[in-house]
Amino acid sequence: MGRVVLDASVILALFDPHDALHDSSVEKVRQHRNAGATFVMPASVLAEILVGAARRGDDELNNRRAQAIAAFGKPVPLDEDVAVTAAKLRASHRSLRLPDAIVLATASTTEAETVLAGDKKWKHIDPRVELAVAQVTSDEQTSNPETEADEQPQPPT
Repeated sequence: MGRVVLDASVILALFDPHDALHDSSVEKVRQHRNAGATFVMPASVLAEILVGAARRGDDELNNRRAQAIAAFGKPVPLDEDVAVTAAKLRASHRSLRLPDAIVLATASTTEAETVLAGDKKWKHIDPRVELAVAQVTSDEQTSNPETEADEQPQPPT
């Protein structure tokens, strides 16, 4: 199996057992890992997943950063090729936010086979998108870097 680019929504869901995408994200990541995939974490995704931890202090930030890198490898930097590809995607798809365009551009420039994400709108933009499907109950919410849970379980191995 080839490269799998991870969106922030999936990684945040892995760290938050109350996230509506948690179960699906765990299962999808486990399936890809068992199939021998190499995970790709864009630097912009690392920034997104560190926001909540940074609000709780440097120790939390450093812990979350170490967990993410241990689970998925060093982040792929946003270089000129990624920037230009993201700009083209954003220009072609007005509803696509720039952070999302950067994730999809990283998939293009790294020649990834799959983009694991939680936003169903991405499927119309890139056929490589595989969705982590929300398991919603009345007391579950999707994760958000602004309201990230304090719990920090390890991603699946």
